[in-house]
Parts: sequence; structure tokens; C-alpha cells
Amino acid sequence: MSVRKDVLHILESNKGSCVSGQELAEMSGVSRAAVWKAIKSLMEEGYEIETSKKGYALSPSSDILSAQGIRLYLNEEYKNIQVIVYKTIGSTNAEAKLLAVKNAGHGTTIVAEEQTQGRGRFGRDFFSPSGSGIYMSIILKPQLSIENSVLVTTAAAVAICQAIEKITDLSPRIKWVNDILIDDRKVCGILTEAVTNFESGMMDSVVVGIGINVKTKKDDFPPELRDIAGSILDNKDKPVRNRLAGEIINNLLNISKSLEDRGFMQAYKQRSMVLGHHILYKKDNQWQEAYALDIDDYGGLIVQRPDGQKITLNSGEVSIKKK
Repeated sequence: MSVRKDVLHILESNKGSCVSGQELAEMSGVSRAAVWKAIKSLMEEGYEIETSKKGYALSPSSDILSAQGIRLYLNEEYKNIQVIVYKTIGSTNAEAKLLAVKNAGHGTTIVAEEQTQGRGRFGRDFFSPSGSGIYMSIILKPQLSIENSVLVTTAAAVAICQAIEKITDLSPRIKWVNDILIDDRKVCGILTEAVTNFESGMMDSVVVGIGINVKTKKDDFPPELRDIAGSILDNKDKPVRNRLAGEIINNLLNISKSLEDRGFMQAYKQRSMVLGHHILYKKDNQWQEAYALDIDDYGGLIVQRPDGQKITLNSGEVSIKKK
């Protein structure tokens, strides 16, 4: 680990408390001059570090994403997973897929402060501004058949909701299959992409892309998103991004141990905002009406059409029909 990373790890672990230059030097195994050089580099990156005769203290309000900050919140069994944080990247999913092809380990996570080519479902752009969201991709090795791939998306939705609920007083809801909403505004989207072994019909790896609006202000969204997008904290200045990223990783890796048991499906249903509602679903590029009855063990949405026919939607786009 570099001196800069060592120093950042120590400051993140003691956020808000002063650590002397001598202590930092001894704990990092370097000179005080090397510590000062690392401190200066971190400050140039935007870290708010208070300096005094007593030493250095990372501001309690610091909310810059870092591997060191995220690791503080990982469960002990996940402390050694690879976490790579970029200040700017084209797409975390694109980078994760490249690493998956190179046989990156289960749990490997790519995180970015900003995406310049963020993608959502159906090839849509995903608004990914700097400093206000979490854009991350987690590589899983679930040993699932291609037909069961939707289970990963539903598991991710549950993992995200549970993380938000743990560190806030909010009650997120899931709009089938991959959107997380708070107060009827989308705060998170999930894009799951498989790296497949065509000979075995199994997925070698699954890349779970997660984009969360943590504190993006309403006026910062493009005009076309201002009426439908929202943020978790909505202008509140609270440093939660490293913790939220860590909790999501913990939850998703925990759930991924027993995907085929489908124990998480009940949690998914409890948070569903479409069950028991008249909905519109898109088929052959046309919107059709139905009533959302249930979600099956594979994550499919069971609906009843106006003619009484029951069908199961395994992919696509739905919206709740307005009265």
C-alpha cells in the first residue's frame, strides 16, 4: 500500500480526531516528510484535512469516496475483496466486465465519483455527476443459469434498500424490476450484465451496476429528469457515501451466497410498489394494461390482463397506471 493510502486509511479510521505527524509516520513506516507529502497530495485531491501543531485531522464532513473509506464498513469476511475507486471513469460496468473477463475475483468492486458514459437499461444514459452520487459495479460469481439471471437484479434491489434503511430513516420502494424510489422519485437504478460461458449455459460472472443519487440537487438534474428523479439525502450535508457503498457490498455478497434459496424474495415483495396495482407494461413497443398479482420465484412479474389471461413478465418496463 502506498504512503498516501496508508495515511488516508488512518485518517478515515480516526475521522474528526487529530493524529500527530509522528504517529502517522510510525504507523505507516515512513518519515514525517513522506507523511507531509501524502497529506499535501490528499488536500490537493479535495480532502478537508485540518492541520495544527498537534497533527492532522480529516474533517467529519468529508464525503469523498475511497477504497480506504469503504473498507471501514465492510464485514470482516469481505475486508480483502478488491475495491478500486476512480475519480472519473467512462462506465464502471464496462471496466468491471473487462476485469471479469480477466477472471477478477468474486466481490471485486469498481467505484467512481463520476461517470462520463454512464448507462442504464435499454441503452439509456445514466446521469452521473461528480461528488453527489455513488456509481459502482460489483462482480459476482453466482453459478446460475442464464435463465435465472433476473434473480441477481432482484437481490441487488433488496441489498440496496436494506442499506438505505440501515443508515437513514427512509423507506425505499422497488419498482419492478430494477428501480429504487423514495417518495415516488427514482433515486437508484440497477444494470445487471452477464459474462457467459456459452458451452455450459452458465454465467461465469455477473456485473451488477448500481447508480445512486445520494445528494444530487434537483436543479442539477437535466430538465427531463427533474420531475422523476430524486436523491436520498436531497441537499442534506451528511457524509454517508463510503458507508452506504460498504453496506451495499456487504448485503449483496451475503445474499449472493444463497441466491437459489430465494430467501430474499419475500423482502423484495414487501418493498414492491407495483403489486396490487393496475400497471402498464411495454410489449412490442406498445403499452398494455394489466394488474400486478405476484412475483414468482425467478423474479418474474405475474400480471393479469383485462381479458383475464395471466402472464409472467421476465423483463421489460412497467409503470403504475395513474387513476
